[in-house]
Amino acid sequence: MAKVAFIGLGVMGYPMAGHLKTKGGHEVTVYNRTAAKAQQWVAQYGGKSAKTPKEAALGQDFVFACVGNDDDLRSVTLGPDGAFHGAGKGIVFVDHTTASAEAARELYEAAKKGGFDFVDAPVSGGQAGAENGALTVMCGGDTGPYARAEAVIAAYAKMCKLLGPAGAGQLTKMVNQICIAGLVQGLSEGIHFAQRAGLDVDAVIETISKGAAQSWQMENRFKTMNAGKFDFGFAVDWMRKDLSICLGEARKNGASLPVTALVDQFYADVQKMGGKRWDTSSLIARLPK
Repeated sequence: MAKVAFIGLGVMGYPMAGHLKTKGGHEVTVYNRTAAKAQQWVAQYGGKSAKTPKEAALGQDFVFACVGNDDDLRSVTLGPDGAFHGAGKGIVFVDHTTASAEAARELYEAAKKGGFDFVDAPVSGGQAGAENGALTVMCGGDTGPYARAEAVIAAYAKMCKLLGPAGAGQLTKMVNQICIAGLVQGLSEGIHFAQRAGLDVDAVIETISKGAAQSWQMENRFKTMNAGKFDFGFAVDWMRKDLSICLGEARKNGASLPVTALVDQFYADVQKMGGKRWDTSSLIARLPK
């Protein structure tokens, strides 16, 4: 059992912190910007809540964070009441935020100066993966701190891997989102085509999902896409945030991402349709019926 803090109790962080308490058996302190959410978590799982990220980090072995973006991350780590000001020597700070590789490297260096370690560890698997403790965790950082953190992360992960130095986790998450963008657009067009062709979509997908077209998106989203229901999974607003990170990094490293850039604009169309909080499978909604 370890002493851990978890900062950020959104749709991902809330169940992840819960698994640390129930499945991992750790002593957990939570912090959330909206204090009522932290109090709700404590009422459900036990443990305790802190008034600031700094207070949450005091006396811990590990500190975990899962917040919205680079600015949120810098605020809860480097801000006046940030966790880095309460982190003791030798702790491991694990960041599950999907952020830029630049932010990851910046915080890695800041942690080193403070005498502790930082692992960037964005996740994939969505809300269902977090609730079921079956996330994929992509990590960047040093081998020793990662090895220490891996056993704790196991409480909510089905796959966890160190992929390189600081920033490598975030870069891998970018690859993940680039692949998803193209897959969802292709699936949207396939279902749309089947609908217009008068085919039985269920029968079509049942057939082709046993062949080379198979994907997680096909297995888990085709029924709701066919029905025009988009209240499941990862929101369009967050996907656009992630794709913006991907495209920004591509401008730095010279990668060509024509499909990703196009799909990002398609998601902008969905936002204009009122679909900011629809899940990413809502790309099909912009195709004419």
